[in-house]
Amino acid sequence: MPSIEQLERLLAVDPGDAFVLYGLAQEWARRGDHERAVEFYRRAAAADADNAYTAFHLARSLEAIGDEDGARRTLEEGLAIARRVGDAKAASEIATYLGQLS
Repeated sequence: MPSIEQLERLLAVDPGDAFVLYGLAQEWARRGDHERAVEFYRRAAAADADNAYTAFHLARSLEAIGDEDGARRTLEEGLAIARRVGDAKAASEIATYLGQLS
């Protein structure tokens, strides 16, 4: 995975690049900075409304910062996305996670 600095340089070229935004969110989450990860997951979700896994990982970071209600809502949205785009694997994983939070 590229470093945060490399990803930020790529983002400077195209601030709406969903893949780069998602990569930054993943890196911040990996480093334990879930508040910053949430910011980038939300930006990635806005840039690519069809990526259910963005919702899954956003929910994990929301849960990590103590926002279980936000995590639940995000998972419900992610489940709807997965079903809409026909991603059965994502739908199953999101539904399982949602069941664990309920």
